[in-house]
Amino acid sequence: MTTFSWQTEATAEADTAAPPAPVFVSDATWGAGRPEVMVVCCSDGRLQECMDEFLQNHLGVRHYDRFYAPGGPGALAPSGYEFLRAGHYREDVTFLIRQHGVHDLYLIFHGPAPDGPDHAVCAHYSRVMPGGPPEAVRRQQAADLADVEAYLRGLNAVLRVHPYRAEVRADGHVSFVTMG
Repeated sequence: MTTFSWQTEATAEADTAAPPAPVFVSDATWGAGRPEVMVVCCSDGRLQECMDEFLQNHLGVRHYDRFYAPGGPGALAPSGYEFLRAGHYREDVTFLIRQHGVHDLYLIFHGPAPDGPDHAVCAHYSRVMPGGPPEAVRRQQAADLADVEAYLRGLNAVLRVHPYRAEVRADGHVSFVTMG
């Protein structure tokens, strides 16, 4: 919870006298070594536990850079009116790949499985494809993946790309399928 208050010069001086007490101290410690793995996926919080379970329990990926944005890998594809946004995200991902020495890149799209609920369509794709049926969104995600992979090949980086799609099934469970 964020609260706002006005501060006078007197309270500002008092605040600089001693550092604030921590509200929480993590049991985990910070490590200086950068992970060589990056995950690009949608920021949709409804998938968070499923995504963590897939990455950690199935793939064994625990230490990784996170690039979460609406649309996940789709945010890197300049389809429709998203050209400028995609360019900015590509610059950020390229920076992280180079500066952090990323060698494994997981691109994870999401949406409904063929039997899944239509409201599981990624909001990013609902924005760029208003009213588009889930099958059309799946085709666009495949096209966006091809575009993103072509871009990544142009970086001349030693990079293994692992594309997946998280599919919400009718029973609410999420299946992860390979793409490409």
